Amino acid sequence: MIGLSRSQQDYLKALYLLESAGGAVSTSRLAGQLGVRAPSVTNMVARLAADRLVSHSPRAGTRLTAHGRREALRIVRRHRILETFLVRVLGLDWSEVHADAEILEHHISDRVLEAIDRLMKHPQEDPHGHPIPDAAGRLARRTLVPLSELPRGSKARVREIQDADARRLARWKEIGLVPGAAVWVRDVREPEGIVELEVAGRRHVTGSASLAGVMVQAPGGGPHGA
Repeated sequence: MIGLSRSQQDYLKALYLLESAGGAVSTSRLAGQLGVRAPSVTNMVARLAADRLVSHSPRAGTRLTAHGRREALRIVRRHRILETFLVRVLGLDWSEVHADAEILEHHISDRVLEAIDRLMKHPQEDPHGHPIPDAAGRLARRTLVPLSELPRGSKARVREIQDADARRLARWKEIGLVPGAAVWVRDVREPEGIVELEVAGRRHVTGSASLAGVMVQAPGGGPHGA
C-alpha cells in the first residue's frame, strides 16, 4: 500500500463499494459514505483524477479507472482478510469487527497480510459473506437480491450482510439472519411495509426497511429453506 495515503485508500474503497451498488458516484453519495463534507470530496477526487485513479465530470460523477479499481480491490482484500482473521482466529464477534479492520488495514505489510491469508487457508468469503478478492484482484461474481424485495412465499439463503452498523448487525445475528441462513418469507404486508419471516424455525415480524442490506440468493417457493 506504499504510495497511497490512508485517506486515498478510504476513498478508493468507498468508490468501489458505491460503484458496485449503482454505477458512477456523485459527490453527495461519496460524502455520505465517508462522513465528510462535499468540498473535501471535491478536493480528493481531483487528486485521485490527477493520479489517474478515477475519472470525473460534474454531470457524470466519479468512476474508478482500471488502475484505480485494481488498487481498490487490494484494499478490499485487506479489509476482508482482516475481518476474517479477527473472527476466525481471535474469536471476536462478527458483528463488531468492521471498525477494527478499518484501522488495521492501513498498518500491516503485504507480507504479514499474505501470511495471515495462508494461516487461514485462503478463505473465499469474509464473516459477512462478502467474496474476498484473490491476490491478483479477481473477484467471484454472483447475483444477489435484497431480502426485503422477495414476494410472499419465497425461500432464499442469506449470502451477504451489506452493513457496517454494529447494532443492526447484532440484531440480524440475534434473529439468525447470518450468511448461510435459510429464510422463508411467510407474509408481506406492502401497505404497512411489514414482512413476516421464518428463520431456523422461528417467526419474526419486522419492517421491510430494517432488512436493507440483507442480500440473498436463489429465491423460490415453499417453507423448507433453500
